[in-house]
Amino acid sequence: MAITALPQPESKQVAGLIDHVTLSKLFFLIAAGLSLALSMALWFGGNKEQGLFVGLWVPSALSLGTLLTSGGSTND
Repeated sequence: MAITALPQPESKQVAGLIDHVTLSKLFFLIAAGLSLALSMALWFGGNKEQGLFVGLWVPSALSLGTLLTSGGSTND
């Protein structure tokens, strides 16, 4: 039985695209995390209405990140 190597990306563009998508996902994850931290700071700091408002940014940031990093694929 011969051992075969795993297929390698055909070009550096594929690897660059993967890195770009990973960085994009990381950006939206950090944005959501910062929003959550700010929301909690506002909530426990006594500004409950502002904390709720900022807390709504978390699912919005994650949804936007999913939409933009999905690659535009559709399930038609």
